[in-house]
Amino acid sequence: MSRTADHGLFGPDSVSWRIDREVLVLAGGSCALLMQLAHPAVAAGVAEHSDFRADPFARLRRTLAASYAVVFGSTPRAERAIRRMNAIHASVGGIVPETGEPYSALDPALLLWVHATLVDTAIRVYDRFVAPLPDAEAEAYHAEARQIAVRLGAPDGSLPDTLEDLRAEMDRLMGSGEVRVTATARSLAPAVLYPTRFPPRPVWDLAHLVSLSVLPPAIRRGYGIHWSRRHGRGVELLASACRRVLPLVPDPLRHVPAARSAESRLRRARSGR
Repeated sequence: MSRTADHGLFGPDSVSWRIDREVLVLAGGSCALLMQLAHPAVAAGVAEHSDFRADPFARLRRTLAASYAVVFGSTPRAERAIRRMNAIHASVGGIVPETGEPYSALDPALLLWVHATLVDTAIRVYDRFVAPLPDAEAEAYHAEARQIAVRLGAPDGSLPDTLEDLRAEMDRLMGSGEVRVTATARSLAPAVLYPTRFPPRPVWDLAHLVSLSVLPPAIRRGYGIHWSRRHGRGVELLASACRRVLPLVPDPLRHVPAARSAESRLRRARSGR
């Protein structure tokens, strides 16, 4: 006897499931992190309230676990993850060293910036390296992500209505200098780009190619990251190869474990087990 399956906050028909299940989208993780740190207040919060420099993978594991719980978890699990994130954010605050201004992780402007970096990066990586993403589906992903941003404390009225508006706001923040790479951000960047001594740096550079290809040029320059036409040509070849090969990759290698676990949960519910 089948049971009613708990699809969670989104479910298998959502664009969020389709995009976020791709392992390759994780290759944009360092882009999202570097963009987040380019906000002076975010960089200050990470520097003062985490062990990011000593163990960047710990923060990455926590972030991924929470994100996947929200997207792929049952409704109760997703709600618990959101409550935990809100509790953590409530305790994060301080002074931005470069400006002397106070900051809070619950500031709608910071919540918007972090939200924007995650949405924009995921869409760009998927569209370029996985499969072309029609505008309507990109907008649907943006709309789905808005729901989570609101649950994480961003006032609904502070969130741009469309993906185009979101990207325009990101451009405005970077163009105005409100988002810029500070000394604090630069001091944190090695933990993103070279989190361990092994493998050697050239290997890490290759691992970050996908991320660096979608990182805004102004942010790349702010971190002192070299990017040339040769890099651009190499990424175009890589993107073309990924789009051709990815359909041949078995699900256990192509899709993140959280997505496969969610699919198994729904199958068990439908079969009554």
